[in-house]
Amino acid sequence: MSKYVLALDQGTTSSRAIVFSHDGQIVSVAQQEFEQILPAPGHVEHDPEAIWESQLAVARDALSKASLGASDIAAIGITNQRETTILWDRDTGKPIDNAIVWQSRVSAGICEQLKADGLEETFRQKTGLVVDAYFSGTKIKHLLDKHEGLHSRAERGEILFGTVDSFLIWRLTGGKRHVTDYSNASRTLLFNIRTLDWDDELLAALNVPRAMLPEVCSSSEVYGETDPSVLGGAIPIAGDAGDQHAATFGQACFEVGSAKNTYGTGCFLLMNTGTSPVVSQNNLLTTIGWGLNGEVTYCLEGSVFVAGAVVQWLRDGLRLISESSEIESLAATVADSDGVVMVPAFVGLGAPHWDPYARGTVFGLTRGTTSGHLARAALESMAFQTRDLLDAMQLDSGVALQVLKVDGGASVNDDLMRFQADILNTVVRRPVVAETTALGAAYLAGLAVGYWHDTQDVTHNWAMDREFAPSMSDGDRARRCSRWQRALKRTLSWEDQE
Repeated sequence: MSKYVLALDQGTTSSRAIVFSHDGQIVSVAQQEFEQILPAPGHVEHDPEAIWESQLAVARDALSKASLGASDIAAIGITNQRETTILWDRDTGKPIDNAIVWQSRVSAGICEQLKADGLEETFRQKTGLVVDAYFSGTKIKHLLDKHEGLHSRAERGEILFGTVDSFLIWRLTGGKRHVTDYSNASRTLLFNIRTLDWDDELLAALNVPRAMLPEVCSSSEVYGETDPSVLGGAIPIAGDAGDQHAATFGQACFEVGSAKNTYGTGCFLLMNTGTSPVVSQNNLLTTIGWGLNGEVTYCLEGSVFVAGAVVQWLRDGLRLISESSEIESLAATVADSDGVVMVPAFVGLGAPHWDPYARGTVFGLTRGTTSGHLARAALESMAFQTRDLLDAMQLDSGVALQVLKVDGGASVNDDLMRFQADILNTVVRRPVVAETTALGAAYLAGLAVGYWHDTQDVTHNWAMDREFAPSMSDGDRARRCSRWQRALKRTLSWEDQE
């Protein structure tokens, strides 16, 4: 058995590759940012070639840093920004257009038409999702409608659709495998999470040909091997899960009612609900967590569109900081936000509001407001949005969460995690290995090839770095949350509907 597992973590703003050892520890890591294309307000795109080139570069770099070759890698696991949509030519492998990113509101008008046609409840019952531009199905329709003659080519199977995992597996295998997993398929608005198949009624509603869709597999099985020209040898590709599902797996959330929150570009709270889907009554999503050993695990999910991305905005838009890591020290220059509240609805609001026409706002500015207050308000917005998700999730599940596991880039910020525990009035636990998204993909791949034996190995490897317990008074918490809610309501339906 080879000594290591390689995880490819293709995110919204960067591509990463991490080599893991059997104890779940990081051996080497490489990361590369790529361009965010913003053609219009609320529209977000990526160049698929930039995704591929950056992911391939970091995979090679991570192996090189650890002085490893293909023969040292037992398997590759892939995890990805989920709903981002790519169409490409089956024969040439070339993308038809830019990828439409999950954040993009470009298909909001299509969603409004689906609602007007009375189809929202049909989609919700079959997919567990709300009708929103967030998901892949309406993005596919947008691209098929945009390019003349593309739909007929798609019907003939000449044009393929994939979320980023599918595109990467296609490229890694030299075009031999067009596949995805249950977790990614469940984010398309086209996949029936009960029958575990693409749904003909939903395909017809969006006029998406079945011939362009990937084969749906479990999250842990050998899909194929890398073409030897890619990484210097044939390596089994054996794990595939959307980033938030992979993080939930990497956090060992295997018990019903266990939950994690990832602080990345967005913020994503997932709770394991077991082998049966729980229908949300509070505007959350019902999603497939993963498929493993012939069994599907379902989750409830709350999705925040802008979390860590607000720090990038302070860096690139306002230029208050030159590096994202400087946010913690800038926020620490003030004792609190001094009444400043930031609602970063740059591309609308996700759960539980689902308002594509909301826009970002900052309230409470005075002559005494400093860059430190803005930095602190930006960080606090992540915690408040998470509180909104958890409130809805506890109502849906009937579970009063006692512990929230956290991961992702912003989880290393101690002040933010303290504030998160205070606002939730819940214990927050951060693992030693914060890269749980990549780690989850590695586990899924390793399990498929026998590198790890079972999920008990995953649970055994999980280790806590630090625990944050709430200390804020009930009165202070109530005042802060009330102020957040007042600000939030003022952002809704800000933009004119198209």
